[in-house]
Amino acid sequence: MDSSPLLAALFFIAATIIFLSFRRRRNLPPGPFPYPIVGNMLQLGANPHQVFAKLSKRYGPLMSIHLGSLYTVIVSSPEMAKEILHRHGQVFSGRTIAQAVHACDHDKISMGFLPVASEWRDMRKICKEQMFSNQSMEASQGLRRQKLQQLLDHVQKCSDSGRAVDIREAAFITTLNLMSATLFSSQATEFDSKATMEFKEIIEGVATIVGVPNFADYFPILRPFDPQGVKRRADVFFGKLLAKIEGYLNERLESKRANPNAPKKDDFLEIVVDIIQANEFKLKTHHFTHLMLDLFVGGSDTNTTSIEWAMSELVMNPDKMARLKAELKSVAGDEKIVDESAMPKLPYLQAVIKEVMRIHPPGPLLLPRKAESDQEVNGYLIPKGTQILINAYAIGRDPSIWTDPETFDPERFLDNKIDFKGQDYELLPFGSGRRVCPGMPLATRILHMATATLVHNFDWKLEDDSTAAADHAGELFGVAVRRAVPLRIIPIVKS
Repeated sequence: MDSSPLLAALFFIAATIIFLSFRRRRNLPPGPFPYPIVGNMLQLGANPHQVFAKLSKRYGPLMSIHLGSLYTVIVSSPEMAKEILHRHGQVFSGRTIAQAVHACDHDKISMGFLPVASEWRDMRKICKEQMFSNQSMEASQGLRRQKLQQLLDHVQKCSDSGRAVDIREAAFITTLNLMSATLFSSQATEFDSKATMEFKEIIEGVATIVGVPNFADYFPILRPFDPQGVKRRADVFFGKLLAKIEGYLNERLESKRANPNAPKKDDFLEIVVDIIQANEFKLKTHHFTHLMLDLFVGGSDTNTTSIEWAMSELVMNPDKMARLKAELKSVAGDEKIVDESAMPKLPYLQAVIKEVMRIHPPGPLLLPRKAESDQEVNGYLIPKGTQILINAYAIGRDPSIWTDPETFDPERFLDNKIDFKGQDYELLPFGSGRRVCPGMPLATRILHMATATLVHNFDWKLEDDSTAAADHAGELFGVAVRRAVPLRIIPIVKS
């Protein structure tokens, strides 16, 4: 008689008993039963942020999940988010680093993944006080206005020919150009042109490869073998993008050396060149090229996703669209491009964007944190090395926080001071604490102004309204959670 099945069953039972006794002894947060080897990975499905939200209703706002051999705690309430990000922010300031991020040593150079130490502090200071200061943002708004005009011209052409606009594509090209103008005073790509698609394809490549589910991230023993080729492909895409950025930087440095008295440009590259030449900080050139890579990839993906969701919600809720149009008309009048300085006069536009961020946070689980030491939170032990995921999706749809949380209702923010700048833990699309997104000042300007340009100048109708509700409900999980079906709507010039 073959005893192998019996031995396997006994091994499984013994492993389960050992695991459960270990878990009770260490007083870890509760969570669903993890299977040997794979843990809870088979339970996640296509949209893990939704699964985690459902499980948190059973297991609570601190929940244990095992992703292969990677022990993870899911945070699903504002109170616990504040404990992690604020009260114990130093302990949970580490990063879990995906294998793709090791490409070109990005994990050792990028501000997003550096430990909170001197290099990170210098880069953070430069971002806050120089690159993303109010003065810098004001100086570069003329560059962004030009790119919004290009978006307007593209949509006008679509309107004239009666064809639908692929909002995701239009938002992606516009965001790339807005970012490129602000960073380099240059044009990244163009509408309806294959000649300038290389830059766009590189950005898409980096964003895609970083979001690919990779077994080596959950089973570190596989990392040296790179079984899915993620690291190899990431090296290619990261290398191409860094080479382009280095080209821009070297060209500007050479221009400054050749003509030191030339008028200064109003872009980020001018700030970077001044910092490098002043030698004020103990930072290398590669710190800045990797920072600009982060800004390009993070900014393009999240802004594209949020603009598409904003237009999707407004088209599906014509009364909200009409109210926003009326506000824009009252402030901008016949001006085609709404000025960034008009933002404080547009409370309903701000409310719309907040509501989009609540119901469709672009990164629903934020960037992973890691515990740098053992820490007790809410009576539970979170061991050193634990991955921490903040479920902004679950918090944004919690009925104990929000009335009718599944309803798109910007009015909820008109008499509500909750904002997404990191101080209100009910709304955390950009994170909070030490690791809050440094590019938030630029991202919010792009998101508000691109949405305003599309809404203010055109009426819109669905290309195919027979599947509109189903298409609107579908989500595609990745670095940012997109609509599963790209939004295609027909622009109509307002009479």
